[in-house]
Amino acid sequence: MSAKHFINDPTHLVNTALHALTLTNPSVALDAENKIIYRRPGHAPQVSIISGGGSGHEPSFGAFVGDGLLSAGVAGTIFASPSAEQIRKAIMSRVDGEKGILVTVMNYTGDVLNFGMGVEKAKAAGLNVKMLVVGDDVGVGRAAAGKVGRRGIAGTVLVHKISGALAARGASLEDVYKVAKLTSDNLVSVGASLDHVHVPGRAAPDPNSDENLAAEEVEIGMGIHNEAGSERAKVDLPELVKRMLAQMLDSKDKDRAFLNVNSNEIVLLINNLGSVSVLELGGITAEVVGQLEKSYNIKPVRILAGTYMTSLNGLGFSISILNVVNTDIGGPSMLQLLDAPCEAAGWTAPIRKETWEAKSTQTREGVDAAAEELKPSGLKLDPETTKTTLTAGLERMIAAEPDVTRYDTVVGDGDCGIGLKRGAEAVLKLISTNKLSGDPVIDLSKVVQVVETNMDGTSGALYAIFLNSLVHALRQQGSGDANEKVWAAALQSASKSLGTYTPAQPGDRTLVDALHPFIETLASSGNLKKAAEASRKGADSTKGMKASLGRTVYIGGSGFEQVPDPGAWGLSEFFLGLAGIKGGEEGYEMV
Repeated sequence: MSAKHFINDPTHLVNTALHALTLTNPSVALDAENKIIYRRPGHAPQVSIISGGGSGHEPSFGAFVGDGLLSAGVAGTIFASPSAEQIRKAIMSRVDGEKGILVTVMNYTGDVLNFGMGVEKAKAAGLNVKMLVVGDDVGVGRAAAGKVGRRGIAGTVLVHKISGALAARGASLEDVYKVAKLTSDNLVSVGASLDHVHVPGRAAPDPNSDENLAAEEVEIGMGIHNEAGSERAKVDLPELVKRMLAQMLDSKDKDRAFLNVNSNEIVLLINNLGSVSVLELGGITAEVVGQLEKSYNIKPVRILAGTYMTSLNGLGFSISILNVVNTDIGGPSMLQLLDAPCEAAGWTAPIRKETWEAKSTQTREGVDAAAEELKPSGLKLDPETTKTTLTAGLERMIAAEPDVTRYDTVVGDGDCGIGLKRGAEAVLKLISTNKLSGDPVIDLSKVVQVVETNMDGTSGALYAIFLNSLVHALRQQGSGDANEKVWAAALQSASKSLGTYTPAQPGDRTLVDALHPFIETLASSGNLKKAAEASRKGADSTKGMKASLGRTVYIGGSGFEQVPDPGAWGLSEFFLGLAGIKGGEEGYEMV
């Protein structure tokens, strides 16, 4: 791989590339602090569409911001998800939320969690937001992908273009989401590359490393972040294309038969991963089109070939196939939406003359919705009782830190206990120095802000998503006393929302093993003590349970047989404290 770059400072590289987008398209502005490219205000109200991800995939996503496509693109550092705070800022203050907001994200854990946290934060504040996760890559089959599912790659841009065109026509959020999901559900992609890529600022790779591909080798199914594919092979282009199309279209391959091509209208997208010459990409396109017709009797009605989603200077390409289906919204069709003009520098349509001449200098500098005072929910709790109960739970969680840290040292990286303690201490400080309002929505919203600021990592994201969902769910419960029935219903709703961002289920050895029994027992019994005891039993059951998700999966060894899941144990300690159960009273032996 080439380790030579014109700009070797990755921070300077990302910042200047984002600034350049405002130079090539005067209709967009840059929030430099949050790395957000967004449409300047002044256009007609419409559903806003936000996407984003790590830098290094240009023109995705910032160069797709413009009339008829995205409303905003949020950039992370190279190959790393943007933070939840960047995303929240984009949703709540850099786009028009009047007609609703669709957030479209590719299926990578960091992106799903961080974008999900931003979405839930916006929903908790009362905004109408929907989120769609796109996974179009067939390079990794069902068995290998497991619960994580397919990765998102270049086919995602077709979802952006079609949904963006529909939003520009004034369609409702429900219809825009429906058509975006329909597009995503009828999409398959696969990539291949002759080499891995080098990230600017990192040490040059070892030329003798086994990770390097041999001179004649190609990696089939390689992802857009240097992820390994399904195989390495020494094949020429015709054989390579044959194998790639088979992964996408062979109905007999049950591990990869994700799409039944049943339409007379097929869209083909040939995407340059960054370093393939225009000349060679033409040859690749001809080979793909020829084999589609000869082997599958498929004649695409639209063929797009170019650079839409890169992997820095990746010496590879990807193929995407869209099965065009009826949108079932009374028009327009997918093809009409794909053909609709747009004004985004990364798409093939040029910027309109009128836009250049307008020389707009407008920006969106207003405060976001989070800065506004939260509206009362109508629910009521006794402030002093709430403070006493919450304090007991937090103090027990803090006291459990040495045990949680010890467990996580065995099966993780040792930071779970410190993270939980840091979050609990911050919340305890909040309720100790600020009087509770007695409105659970208002009080919990303040707690959420503290959790988001003080807890990081995957557990921090999970807690923030769940608590934001809980705020939203409580708001839907109506007015009156916030009794056990109200909390149980809200907790069940929040648990369902959490499930859209993580595949974790009871039995996967995660904090869900403690959370789920607590919620279900509270819902069935209305008894906080019984719910807390069920949570401890669930946490205790993770001892000896093989992990399906999280860092423990990669660590291996037999440590999981010796200790419970650290996150589940820490959460159960909090619930026991809430229920007023002191250490040693719960009836379960400490591990």
